[in-house]
Amino acid sequence: MSKISCVIVDDEPVARAILCSFVDKIPNLELVKSCKNAMEAFEVANQQKIDIFFLDINLPDISGLSLAKTVSQNSKVIFTTAYREYAVDGFNLQAVDYLLKPIAFDRFLQAINTYFKGIPLVQNGAKREEVQINNDFIFVRSDRKMLKINFDEILYVESLSDYIKIHLVGAVVTTRETISNIETKLPVKNFLRIHRSYIVNLNKAALYTNEFVEIGKNAIPISRTYKENVLKKLTEIS
Repeated sequence: MSKISCVIVDDEPVARAILCSFVDKIPNLELVKSCKNAMEAFEVANQQKIDIFFLDINLPDISGLSLAKTVSQNSKVIFTTAYREYAVDGFNLQAVDYLLKPIAFDRFLQAINTYFKGIPLVQNGAKREEVQINNDFIFVRSDRKMLKINFDEILYVESLSDYIKIHLVGAVVTTRETISNIETKLPVKNFLRIHRSYIVNLNKAALYTNEFVEIGKNAIPISRTYKENVLKKLTEIS
């Protein structure tokens, strides 16, 4: 996958530094410039093609909303702001996403996944594109604590209404999260959505049929919607 060029536009040095650190964590992204105002960003946009603009809305001289109206139709905008009331204006400009400060990395990653077609969900069994994840773990909130979970400890993820169960080797962690959101945090290479309610760790699969994937003593069902993509993936790795 080719690099996605991006520009950060924010008049707050701390906010720019945070976004720069987020961009640096995703190998698919290439930061062209970090700008403190709209004019700097406008000059960069005139010199080369930019795929994504991370735009603060409250900028000196020219607002992020005004700048968004001037960028190329081939460029996408992700707004970053502390003010929720601008959300409607942002989406009216067909922004990819609208991030409220303070921005957490997982929320940033979700916005990047939205940029790619097929991300974050596997729609009708279509293969989702891969956004590289550098870490080999995630943090989830459980019992009012942030718990670190290594990817290689996960057997499978189960969705139950408005929360999920992460089944580990010897334990189960419950967290209030959507399965689609947790899917964006797991590496595509090892984890596969096989049902609207299940994601499995392919490294833990003992066997599979056309109907289920067996992990430990559990037969995880493959739904009709995901079957074509799942069986293709399983065939490739077997």
